[in-house]
Amino acid sequence: MDITCLSDTHGHFPKDLLGGDLLIVAGDLTARDLPIEHINFYEWCREQKYRKIIIIGGNHDNFIQKLKSKYFPPTVNYSHCEYLCDSGTEFEGLRIWGSPWSLTFPGMNPKCKAFTVDTEEKLAEKFALIPDNIDILITHSPPYGILDEVKEDVWRHGWDEDLHVGSKSLAFKVGSMETPPKLWVWGHIHEAYGKDPVVRQKPCIMVNASHVNELYQPVNKSIRVIL
Repeated sequence: MDITCLSDTHGHFPKDLLGGDLLIVAGDLTARDLPIEHINFYEWCREQKYRKIIIIGGNHDNFIQKLKSKYFPPTVNYSHCEYLCDSGTEFEGLRIWGSPWSLTFPGMNPKCKAFTVDTEEKLAEKFALIPDNIDILITHSPPYGILDEVKEDVWRHGWDEDLHVGSKSLAFKVGSMETPPKLWVWGHIHEAYGKDPVVRQKPCIMVNASHVNELYQPVNKSIRVIL
């Protein structure tokens, strides 16, 4: 299966996606979270040549959180698009789960706290909903220690000494699965963009697909995965 991974577009919707079977967008869709920007995102999705598009929310997506369980307009034009929030779906036999949650951090913009909680214990409750028998996991937050490192100048403005800022409870949840997902996509930490090169004991392709960098410049390409 030909899968395109994308996250943290923040209103910069790439025009050069090649199409394929599945497009995954792992949250933080718009620049200012305005309804018109989400309409622009709907239209961008309709232009993409994928058989299926799956999105989740992120901490910038208050508009999505207010909509509760629905995101795409209920029309035939968007029948190939699906929104996941602590929920799952299937596509071509692959079981897929989406979770938008992340941890608040020092100095966080109060307008950017959608789908956030303030302790790892609360995060663990959210991530406990992730089933063990999934093939593709989509989270907004990275796990602790993998493609989650912020730059040192960010640390000076409020992070603690550890520059790894991913969720420890998320890392524990997925690490304790008897059968790990085949693909795990996230974003959130823009400067940690990339594909994990390490072959681990439990093979899982791990991708931080942030489209923008730490300056919110759309410099990172989507990441293609073949499953």
